[in-house]
Amino acid sequence: MSGTRVLIVDDSSVMRKIVERALRQAGLDLNRVLEAGSGREGLAVLEREQVDLIVSDINMPNMDGLEFLRQVQSRSLARGVPVVMITTESGEEHVREALAAGAQGYIRKPFTPDQVRDRVLPLLVPA
Repeated sequence: MSGTRVLIVDDSSVMRKIVERALRQAGLDLNRVLEAGSGREGLAVLEREQVDLIVSDINMPNMDGLEFLRQVQSRSLARGVPVVMITTESGEEHVREALAAGAQGYIRKPFTPDQVRDRVLPLLVPA
C-alpha cells in the first residue's frame, strides 16, 4: 500500500512513535502520520483531515478510545476508514465493545511488526 495517511491516537507520545515504527516495519508506505493525544484531539484532526487508517488506544484520559470510536461513527467523520484499536486489556470485554462500535480489528500490547502486518494490511487491501 503506498501513500497511506494514518491517524494514531494515544495519550503517550512514545507509544504513538512505536505504533508508527511498527506500521512502517509492517510494510506500510506512510505518506502522512497525524497524531492525537486523546480522543478529543483525534476528532479535531478528523474534522479537518482525511485519513486512510485510524489506530487508537482504548485506554486514554478525557475521552477513551471506545468513546472516540463511537463519536467517529456517529459524526461520520471517517466513513469507510478502517479503525484498529490497541489495548493492554487481557479481558475480551473491551475488544468486544470496540468491534461492536465499529472497529475492524485490534492489537494487544506489546505487539510486533508482524502482528501489525497481519492485523492491519488486510484492512487496507482493496477487495
